[in-house]
Amino acid sequence: MPPLMPPRRPTWSDGIEKPKRLRDVPRFVYLRIKGFFSRLGTIASIVWRSAPICLCFMLFFCLAEGFLPVIGAYISRDLLNAIAGMLGKELAAPMDALRPILFLLILQMLHSFFSKAIGRVNSVVIALAGEKVSNHIRIMIIEKAKEVDISSFDRPEFYEKLENANREAGMRPVGIIQAILRVASTVISAVSFIAVLFALSPFAPLVVIVAAIPSAILSYYYRQRNFHYIRRHSKERREMSYYSGLMVNKDQVKEIKLLGLGDTFVAKYKTVFGKYFAGLRHLIVKEGVSQILVSLLSTLVHGALFAYVAYHVVYHSAQIGDYSLYSGALTSIGGYVTTLVTSTAAIYEGTLFIDNMIAFMKEEPHVVCTLQEPAQAERGAVHTIEFQNVSFAYPGSDRTVLKDLSFKLSSGERTVLVGLNGAGKTTLVKLLTRLYDPTEGVILLDGRDVREYDVEEYHRMFGIIFQDFGKYAETVEENIRYGDVHTEKSDARIDKAIEDGDATFVETLPGGKQTPLTRMFYEDGLELSGGMWQKLSLARAFYREAEFLILDEPTAALDPLAEEEVFRRFYKLSEGKLALFVSHRLSGATLADRILVVGEGRVLENGTHLELMERKGHYYRLFSTQAIRYAEGMDGVRGFSETVESETV
Repeated sequence: MPPLMPPRRPTWSDGIEKPKRLRDVPRFVYLRIKGFFSRLGTIASIVWRSAPICLCFMLFFCLAEGFLPVIGAYISRDLLNAIAGMLGKELAAPMDALRPILFLLILQMLHSFFSKAIGRVNSVVIALAGEKVSNHIRIMIIEKAKEVDISSFDRPEFYEKLENANREAGMRPVGIIQAILRVASTVISAVSFIAVLFALSPFAPLVVIVAAIPSAILSYYYRQRNFHYIRRHSKERREMSYYSGLMVNKDQVKEIKLLGLGDTFVAKYKTVFGKYFAGLRHLIVKEGVSQILVSLLSTLVHGALFAYVAYHVVYHSAQIGDYSLYSGALTSIGGYVTTLVTSTAAIYEGTLFIDNMIAFMKEEPHVVCTLQEPAQAERGAVHTIEFQNVSFAYPGSDRTVLKDLSFKLSSGERTVLVGLNGAGKTTLVKLLTRLYDPTEGVILLDGRDVREYDVEEYHRMFGIIFQDFGKYAETVEENIRYGDVHTEKSDARIDKAIEDGDATFVETLPGGKQTPLTRMFYEDGLELSGGMWQKLSLARAFYREAEFLILDEPTAALDPLAEEEVFRRFYKLSEGKLALFVSHRLSGATLADRILVVGEGRVLENGTHLELMERKGHYYRLFSTQAIRYAEGMDGVRGFSETVESETV
């Protein structure tokens, strides 16, 4: 029985343990503030690296938007006072008296124009920055996805990180920077208006600020709860994405339509959305009701302050423009406090969500070279690959897929790997190509641990086609060239690969090698049959001209004659190479130099066709069973033909 895991200590949203004692509170607060500013630094760095010019413009607009409201308030005050001063007076020279008013009107129009222009230009800059930052983050994500181990894709928590990171690749970073700059410009404006209002009463600004505190507390509280809810329900979002994706997947739509699964998946999507939305709706409604009640309190406070401003103007012989200035300052301060609350809450929430992306970017590969100076494998030499007591279990699983495997492969030897479905054949190939490292044991290349070689250089030694090979929405030529993108394009090699892979159907296509495949991007794209795709993938494997040639179930979509042709070509083209052919159909195994029979995660038998048939063990039973089925099939065909002929006569 495995040892019990220690209970998980409660943590805050950013992973910091909640304080259990009063003396731990200062450190808790310090760590949270430190984490907050660390995340802000990461966000600012991303925006600066992806859109530095846009960020400079945003800083300039931040200052402009901070001072323009105060300037506008003073222009409005002077304009109202000037107009009020002319009321009831006889003007000897009306035009001379109107000049100050006209000047102020022009200033007001210029102020209005610049305010709108700056707002519009700022929107353009933010939109451009958003696209550049989004692109930068997506590149970061796909670059990271390129680096991480394939084992990472076997873990649900990795998919959660990936889904969250992709979600943050939109406007989140720019939105956070925009909110920060909005806070800065708001502070500039608020401080200026507080100074204006201070001349009326030193207590008025304080009352406005205090009245906004309940709203601030509510905003932060619900931002925190919203973050927690979305993070906890990442599984439901992935399920919704999965079910909606099924309905628009061109490879699955045929089966969905024929089996009448459309309503089933739509119902599943609605069920998951209903569960997800129920909790979210509760949060949104509860926050809305709370904010309405708080707004009522804030409105009453502001009403009392407006009454005080009116009293001051009436009983202290102030000008009407002063009422406009002071009341505008009160309104502005209240609005700015609300903006500060919502913006800082958005910043806080945004930095918490950015943790998702940061967590994804911290995913570290473990399939790496163990030496600072990687070992070098000599190209063109005779190579050996040896499994020594290799066992393997997929990450997060207790089930051992391969157990204590030991065997050796050599250049110039053609080996066929056979076994029932689920025997571990493909897993063995993944270990051989070092997509995974063994859980136990060691794999040797030319007598050295494969972990001592550079991973990318080791991968380049293999020409391989998996049973779930790639079908790229590119031209025929590019689909073949993807077999070796690290060397210069060679038309002669492409033509040879087409011939070697028996993909001569390419010559009959409308555009030949330049024919676009699939209709994902091209109106004239061609949809190939399964057999054609398989031959094209074989051509891609042969184009690589690798040291080791591995074909993992490459004939599943081929008819028997085409399969026999693939076997024949494989044996011819793999001469002198370390070659491994994985198949559950045994017709081509008779030509192999050696056969490995895998079952229950172990190598059950090892030998030539004749040797294994003489032993009358696992291979003998598999081969005999298939041979009997073929014979029965042929007898059935002959019997059917004879029946038809007799009835015709």
